[in-house]
Amino acid sequence: MSAVLELHDVTKVYAAGELEVKALAGVTLDIHEGEMVAVIGPSGSGKSTLMHILGCLDVPTAGTFRLAGEDVSELDEDRLADLRNRHIGFVFQQFNLLAYLPAWRNVELPLVYAGVEPHERHERALAALGQVGLANRAEHKPGELSGGQQQRVAIARALVTEPALILADEPTGNLDSTSTGEVLDLLDALHRSGRTVVLITHEADVADRAQRVIQIRDGLVWQEPDHAVA
Repeated sequence: MSAVLELHDVTKVYAAGELEVKALAGVTLDIHEGEMVAVIGPSGSGKSTLMHILGCLDVPTAGTFRLAGEDVSELDEDRLADLRNRHIGFVFQQFNLLAYLPAWRNVELPLVYAGVEPHERHERALAALGQVGLANRAEHKPGELSGGQQQRVAIARALVTEPALILADEPTGNLDSTSTGEVLDLLDALHRSGRTVVLITHEADVADRAQRVIQIRDGLVWQEPDHAVA
């Protein structure tokens, strides 16, 4: 399997007044095509910083990060945004849906930014909602949906560009246990269909769904052995 994400000796340093805070302290890590990987760690461990770098929302202070073989450090903002939009589908804890738009309009937004024609956008948005079991909720606004349904709309939005990688940041953090199970089952199904899925979480039961668990603490990572998912 080829590596979708490759980090070599990545550090990230933030300035805090006259102080420097090293959020990542030399991370070397590969995530391969078709894997389902969980990144787990407590608050302040560097987990969020790692997620921002994996998602091309930030760049390393030092070291090398490649996404789909491209060295991110060599890209300007426009090329970085294009790479991100082509290869990554994001799912966030807060859903990040626009309250005044129906579900299908929320799902099509990445295609709007990509310049896809309106008719194709609509068809692809409806198809993505069908993938997450919400074809019959396409005209509902977020306020008319449960938390679990809103997160499934967010997953449909992540899928609509057909990315190689789904990056899910605390995707069950705002959900009850039933909705958590539904969302994790959906991510499992996406993984089984061949997509690479990276879960950022602080919850051990969520991490247990992954093939591989990456522990992060004090800006350093280590990995548990691969294990089968029941």
